[in-house]
Amino acid sequence: MITNAISRRYAKALVQLGAEEGAVDKFNDELAGFSALLGANAEATAILTSPAYGIEAKKEILNALIEKAAVSGTVGNFLRLLLDRNRLSILPQVSASFGIFADELSGVIRPTLTSGMPLEESQIAEIKAVLEKSTGKRVVLNVEVDPALIGGVVTKIGDKVFDGSVRTQLNKIEDILQKG
Repeated sequence: MITNAISRRYAKALVQLGAEEGAVDKFNDELAGFSALLGANAEATAILTSPAYGIEAKKEILNALIEKAAVSGTVGNFLRLLLDRNRLSILPQVSASFGIFADELSGVIRPTLTSGMPLEESQIAEIKAVLEKSTGKRVVLNVEVDPALIGGVVTKIGDKVFDGSVRTQLNKIEDILQKG
């Protein structure tokens, strides 16, 4: 819980810097990319978060990774700040929080659409258009297939779920028949 609050503070500060520079999306991509780079390189992560190594050695490694990832100066300085404050271990949470703040700032929602069978591109585009019209925001749709739904779709936007699946309808009919 405390780590989440800390990561949100750092992410919010970087979003504000990104908004001032007009580079929120760029920072989001760079932060996510760098977080993935560290996630894929367990040795570098272990060295950067271990108290056994001195700060100068850690700075050299981090600077080499920043150069390799070709991140902007602001994001590079942000990563150096995380290292200086011994917070580099929370980078994945900071990156996730940054993504949420960036979406809020740019008016983007990322709903999940789950269907019983694969949908055609035209169907996906139609659902996306309806969601954009009803929410007034830009929609980035994550489409999944779950054969257990039998048919229909389930749309999850944040903590709201709109369930139009055949499985749910059959469960409702079963409940009605059992209750008499």
